[in-house]
Amino acid sequence: MTTPILSINCGKVAPFRGSDSSAIGKWPVEGHVHVERLGLAGDEQADRSVHGGPDKAIHHYPHDHYAWWAQELPECTLLSSVGAFGENVSTEGLAEDVVCIGDTFRLGTALVEVSQGRQPCWKLDHRFDGAPMMKRMISSRRSGWYYRVLEEGSVGAQDALVLVDRPFPDWSVARVFGLLVAGGHKRDRAGLEALYRVKPLSEAWKKRRAALLGN
Repeated sequence: MTTPILSINCGKVAPFRGSDSSAIGKWPVEGHVHVERLGLAGDEQADRSVHGGPDKAIHHYPHDHYAWWAQELPECTLLSSVGAFGENVSTEGLAEDVVCIGDTFRLGTALVEVSQGRQPCWKLDHRFDGAPMMKRMISSRRSGWYYRVLEEGSVGAQDALVLVDRPFPDWSVARVFGLLVAGGHKRDRAGLEALYRVKPLSEAWKKRRAALLGN
């Protein structure tokens, strides 16, 4: 599986809703960017306790979803360009029902591994002028996903994202997001229990799984 990269996006921490700050605003960068263990060189996160870190070094959001969001938010100008959801990687042809936890990809020359889906927060609502984006993202399961970086390298727009290995083909991002975030654990406790086998799952989502099981 080989997918062309539409754009690589980075952003800086900036004021956000009064006294808060955020780097959710991302814009395409020219040329190639170094892929480091904690993310893309030049990219920032305002609060690394909930954004960034080894398990959430790079955020990928399918540009395929933009048409659906544009129907939901016809007046939204953010959707006229990439980076509206704070994503670092934009592609077409991949989505949460195809990509699996533990998938490893060549991202340019770097090697990355899918660690979890994105768990949306209130900042999306604020970025989209008060629209209930967090609720809509959860109900639609259009979450995007995060990578951890296994090997550093470089990446730029028009490079390829190439699937290298898929050790857990039954555990799509959509399925795991449904279990851990969208309430699916209430109907599929057996699935929630079996998720322990997916070792590449992020530490945060391993803890979330344990909490939902009451462990």
